[in-house]
Amino acid sequence: MQRRSFIAAASTLAAPAVLAQEWPSSPVRIVVGFPPGGGTDALARVVAQKLTLMWGQQVIVENKAGVAGVLAAEYVAGQPGDGSTLLMAHINSHALAPSLQPKLRYNIERDFTPIVLVGVTPNLLIAGAAQGAKTVKDLVALCKAKPGAVSFGSAGSGSAQHLALEMFKLRAKVDAMHVPYKGSGPLLTDLIGAQIQYSFETMTAATPHVKNGRVVAIAQTRTKRAKGHPNVPTMQEEGFDGFEATTWYGLAGPGKLSAGITSKINRDVNTILAMPDVQEKLDTYGAEDGGGTPEKFAQFIRSEQEKWARVVKEANVKIEA
Repeated sequence: MQRRSFIAAASTLAAPAVLAQEWPSSPVRIVVGFPPGGGTDALARVVAQKLTLMWGQQVIVENKAGVAGVLAAEYVAGQPGDGSTLLMAHINSHALAPSLQPKLRYNIERDFTPIVLVGVTPNLLIAGAAQGAKTVKDLVALCKAKPGAVSFGSAGSGSAQHLALEMFKLRAKVDAMHVPYKGSGPLLTDLIGAQIQYSFETMTAATPHVKNGRVVAIAQTRTKRAKGHPNVPTMQEEGFDGFEATTWYGLAGPGKLSAGITSKINRDVNTILAMPDVQEKLDTYGAEDGGGTPEKFAQFIRSEQEKWARVVKEANVKIEA
């Protein structure tokens, strides 16, 4: 009776907090918009494993690949706001798609609740080990010598990798062949197998293959070098001033996710991101600047939407709906 009275009083004063304490009472899914083997999947699994231990409740990563992450976002936007289904939100679905897909079936502000930014990574400009051009200067020369023939893979039309390529083409004044895939996993398989030549791949997905020598890192696409790749020059250092094309990841829920659940996930993921073993993995992948409040993540999403809308317009990027 005493405990019941306490809960009743607490629910009157702080219902969201109590709700957050009682949740989750069943498994939770984190939906990833790409196949296994890519950067989004890798970071989602790091977070899911830690949350499973922290909550004593299974947190499952579910892959729903397609349309550069948009299909997964559409799916989560339509799920109930009970906290059972979350999205590993991504630059593709939350910053690029609104400018590239006028018939997008979701609205970022209405249909999603930002929870926490997990990390921002550079893309790595990578080459298959058999390629001759392994510097930015040599790659630009190759593209100029063979306009439209040098192949660059991406995780899909309208993906962060695709937009990084478009930025490169604009800045270098070259043409190249864009080869879209359904995620980083199959892209990297073909790059290693010499079916394609280059890619502006996420550092998260590319790093293991760079470390084992299957691909070569030519440059990275933030204006500062990532901790995990201190010896790889930035595009800015290679003569492309201000060249910054990142990939980022964060947890989001459906639009009607309660404040209590949002607060709990935010607090727990911030705790996870500060763990030394997680920090080590994030540094290796080049995922930096994660954590903070839901409000910080929401503002970050808005700024990224504005930035890439300008790039899409300047480069006149068109993709099939």
